[in-house]
Amino acid sequence: MFYKISTKKTPLSSLIMSLPEDVIIDILARVPRCDYPKLSLVSKHFRSLVVSPELYARRSLLGCTEHCLYAVIFNNETKDFHLYILRPKNNGNRCLVLIPSLPTMCYGVSFVAVGPRIYMFGGDQKNMASSIDCRSHMVQTLPSMPVPMSFTIAGSIDGRIYVIGYRDYNRWNNVMVVFNTKTQMWEPEIIKIDIELRSMWSKWSYGCVVMADKLYMRDDKNSFIYDPKKSKWERDERLNSKKWKCACVVDDVLYYHDTYKNEVRAYDPKQKRWSVVKGLEELLSETTNSWYSDIMCCGGKLALFFPKIIIKTKQNEVWCAEISLKKHRGEIWGRVEWYDNVLTGNCCVTKPLTVMV
Repeated sequence: MFYKISTKKTPLSSLIMSLPEDVIIDILARVPRCDYPKLSLVSKHFRSLVVSPELYARRSLLGCTEHCLYAVIFNNETKDFHLYILRPKNNGNRCLVLIPSLPTMCYGVSFVAVGPRIYMFGGDQKNMASSIDCRSHMVQTLPSMPVPMSFTIAGSIDGRIYVIGYRDYNRWNNVMVVFNTKTQMWEPEIIKIDIELRSMWSKWSYGCVVMADKLYMRDDKNSFIYDPKKSKWERDERLNSKKWKCACVVDDVLYYHDTYKNEVRAYDPKQKRWSVVKGLEELLSETTNSWYSDIMCCGGKLALFFPKIIIKTKQNEVWCAEISLKKHRGEIWGRVEWYDNVLTGNCCVTKPLTVMV
């Protein structure tokens, strides 16, 4: 008697689904997050798992969390702001991909990334506060801001977000409020700012960074420092010697791209010293005619966004370069790890963000 042996193979997804749930989560936690959109197409169950808190808790426990780069993009034709995420392409390059499930962003909003969330404050709706969970790309409405504020800037220290802005569009009435990300509530005190802050927000915001648990910000004329522990405002004339904007911080050193001198500059607040990052001459030759740039810390490296105009096609291109940093004999050297055309169209980057997921 002969028996016919079946050669039909069981799909891999079915084999995985036959495993205990805890084992499945452990497997998925080790998969790079850029593959999660493909995994979500396998089944409804996979779709729910890749956005589950349990999966991201396991990723954190295993040390598998990643820095994901997002960018708020302004469309010059529709005048809309949308959120994009940087993803790898099949050819190894990178590109910014629109997140279609998210609504358009408001004008004048401040963005802050804390953990796996992007927080948004102010804008056209003056007491608006919300967050985007970057694990699921779902929007959550937060308690309204204690006072109506417009043209806000914000920075985060130890889970507390300090939001500064105009009260009722009055540029002479600047206030600061604090949102606690652990309790997801506003702290009751409305902090009146006792120094003169001029215009701190424009279409290209000067921005706010955090170094050594202090807020560093600037208006169109001066630089200011706020120490939350002492509830004290300070000035740093050496920092103010450069008109820095759209800056980021790596290891308590401030970095920004000086589009006028076409140099990446670094400021060390301990030494109160400005310096120029060496080794980027070839990359910066590509940014000579850029009318704006923005820089972000991503996993201890710099992500520099800048535009290019293709004269033949009259198209705008957004480029991004990843730069690793190294200190050598008192100087900071940069090395370009990669740079790609990440987006083409009549648009520009207004705010890059790094999220841990």
